[in-house]
Amino acid sequence: MSYPPPTYHGEGGELSATYRPADTEPELTYASGNTVHYLATGASTNGQFGLYRWVMGPKPSGPDPHFHRSISESFYILSGSVRIYDGRRWIDTEPGDFVHVPEGGVHAFRNESGEPAEMLLHFAPGAPREAYFEGLPHLSSLTDDERAAFMLEHDTFWI
Repeated sequence: MSYPPPTYHGEGGELSATYRPADTEPELTYASGNTVHYLATGASTNGQFGLYRWVMGPKPSGPDPHFHRSISESFYILSGSVRIYDGRRWIDTEPGDFVHVPEGGVHAFRNESGEPAEMLLHFAPGAPREAYFEGLPHLSSLTDDERAAFMLEHDTFWI
């Protein structure tokens, strides 16, 4: 495998790095108290990837088994223990564990530890997952057809 074709064609480099201090407020807070930090969105990475810090409180939370057709999803555990389903079994992860799920791979995650947990979620390419995260609290107000359209729009297929 070789490097992809260049996308930058300048001679001297650019001053284009971004910085996000650790104490930046989360972009999204759910009623459960879970928060999402938009570290790098598909819009900010030219569609290359999305990176989110997912902070879960001690109450059980997380999606059921599902898959995506157009994006891969990876999990890196920062603190606590998150149960991650790899399509075959539930894995009780710990800080430093990493799970990668390619396109089409069945997966799920849950915090069932009774303690807070935190992880990084990485999506490639950088689909607009922010709209999915922000729409989740409103699913109960949608009709079945609207809910199905929302999931299709956001490349989420439940098992």
